[in-house]
Amino acid sequence: MTMIAPTPETVVTPAETFIPPMASPAPEPAAGMPVDAKGLVIVAWSSEYDRIMPTLILASTAAASGIPTKVFITFWGLLPFVKDEHRITGEGWMQKMLSLMQRPGIHHLKMSKMNFAGMGPWMIGKLSDEHHVAKPAELLEAALAMGVEFIPCQMTMDMFGLTHDEMIDGLGEPAGAATVIELMTRPGTASLFI
Repeated sequence: MTMIAPTPETVVTPAETFIPPMASPAPEPAAGMPVDAKGLVIVAWSSEYDRIMPTLILASTAAASGIPTKVFITFWGLLPFVKDEHRITGEGWMQKMLSLMQRPGIHHLKMSKMNFAGMGPWMIGKLSDEHHVAKPAELLEAALAMGVEFIPCQMTMDMFGLTHDEMIDGLGEPAGAATVIELMTRPGTASLFI
């Protein structure tokens, strides 16, 4: 058996075998150039404190990051966007009964778990104060100020008997599911269902 001694050109070390070639880094955007922000669409369907909070936190954070953000508010998710002073909403007795059972307004949110007749939201409010966490009304104000577009569901408004005058100032025009599907399926748009 004949042995051939390797030449320096043919020797491959184990490290060279397993290190993949490095990709060149992406070029940095030029100073003053906008970042290519595609968009975020959040579907908010719940009126509960612990679901409204992440909706508002994510919406305001995305807007602060320069990402065009829209929040489609539907079904129970519409109730926090009713002005606090409207205790009873709707025209028929069933619509009025719904607003009695689930009080509308951003300052009247219940918890999905451990509500304890209002003790849960009160405790979360106290913890928010201690840890300097913004409350839902403050997050909503910030999101509106940063240009988050809140789109109320036309079907839900009709079903609950809500008018545009009863809703908080700054909401966009009511829209339907087809409009939201079109927004959610635009290339590069991220969608969240909270």
